[in-house]
Amino acid sequence: MKSEQIMSESTKSFEDAIQTAVTRFDATVKGLASAYVNEMYTTIKNGKIDKYRVNLQMTFEVMPPKADDKAKRKKK
Repeated sequence: MKSEQIMSESTKSFEDAIQTAVTRFDATVKGLASAYVNEMYTTIKNGKIDKYRVNLQMTFEVMPPKADDKAKRKKK
């Protein structure tokens, strides 16, 4: 397992900011396992919440290289 820290934001809600992060991160890695919310905060504009922001620790599996990938590395 490996983990990365990321930040995400939404104009709708904290839940939407978390879902946006999960959706985007899942599109770039295989085996996304969990998301831990480190921080939640907002930005304020004209006395109202402007953006909901979350800082997440995303945990995912590190996949072993495919046999084809190993062969390509040896040729280099």
